[in-house]
Amino acid sequence: MHFTRNIGMLLLAIFLIAWGLAELLGLGGLYPLLAILAIAAGIFILLGR
Repeated sequence: MHFTRNIGMLLLAIFLIAWGLAELLGLGGLYPLLAILAIAAGIFILLGR
């Protein structure tokens, strides 16, 4: 299995998995954490890291 070295894409992948699980399991308390994760992923993707 090959993982990306781009931290922005890695954070985006973690965000998407976590968001999907939160929606599926009804875990509404995770939204602030998911928002922070989404912002961090966006910043790293824009920076190209």
